[in-house]
Amino acid sequence: MRHRHAVLAGLLALGLATATPASSQAPLAPGDPRPNLSRGQLDRFQRGKVVFQRVFTPETGLGPLFNNTSCAVCHDQPAVGGSGFEDDDIETHASVFDQTAGTCDQLEAAGGPVFRHNATTGNPPGLPPSAGLGMGHRTTPALFGMGRIDEVPDAAILANEGQLGGRAHRLADGRIGRFGRKATDATLAEFTQGAFATEMGIDVPSELVANDLALTVDFVRFLGLPTRLNRPGGALFHLVGCDQCHTPSLSGGPPLYTDLLLHDLGPNTTDAQPAWARRSACTAARPRLSSGASRI
Repeated sequence: MRHRHAVLAGLLALGLATATPASSQAPLAPGDPRPNLSRGQLDRFQRGKVVFQRVFTPETGLGPLFNNTSCAVCHDQPAVGGSGFEDDDIETHASVFDQTAGTCDQLEAAGGPVFRHNATTGNPPGLPPSAGLGMGHRTTPALFGMGRIDEVPDAAILANEGQLGGRAHRLADGRIGRFGRKATDATLAEFTQGAFATEMGIDVPSELVANDLALTVDFVRFLGLPTRLNRPGGALFHLVGCDQCHTPSLSGGPPLYTDLLLHDLGPNTTDAQPAWARRSACTAARPRLSSGASRI
């Protein structure tokens, strides 16, 4: 039997997915930019935040299928760029996995694998009837510190391969996947462009100019890790062995709590929510225990 794989990318809770700044730095609140940005970088952060908060309409490219009208509508708790737990922040993923043949039908012909909740005209496609249908509901992950993943060298990811069965996701072009629920994207820019297309039906460059996409990427890239509170949970996290996969830091980088590897979690837990998520092959092909709300 083939098990699906899930990225054990950390940032499990806001208390873990935060950084302890040097004493010379002011504490960072959720939604603050990273410290020590240049004037130009801070300008791009602010301009990107405007695009991130832009509300799209059918006239400006929304749809025909979409989950919401703006990045910030879902990524808004406790600040812009954060998570979302309201009903309209939850995605529906579905696919059919044939265990005998080892094949996956992502139901693209029926509107999948992400079944959008809204349509600009009429009703969005519903889930097709299937005896082997697997479905998952997923909340919106926070993006604080997510841009730092681009800075992790491939060598730092590959150095941990084999630990507790972890493996890097090598994409068809040879690059290492690091963004997305199953490490489906190699760069933050690709991940962000895919989110525009999937969540709002916004295509680049026909419906969103390339510069606005780049500004949005830089807004996420420059989002800071909120200052971590000194609580006893960190010691317990280490004591029970969570940090064997949710590695606090890779290659001396920021505390992202991830090894950026794929891990086989078994048939009932393979849909556990990582720190950042979008979509991947047969993501919902088996039952799930996790609520999908790991948070970051």
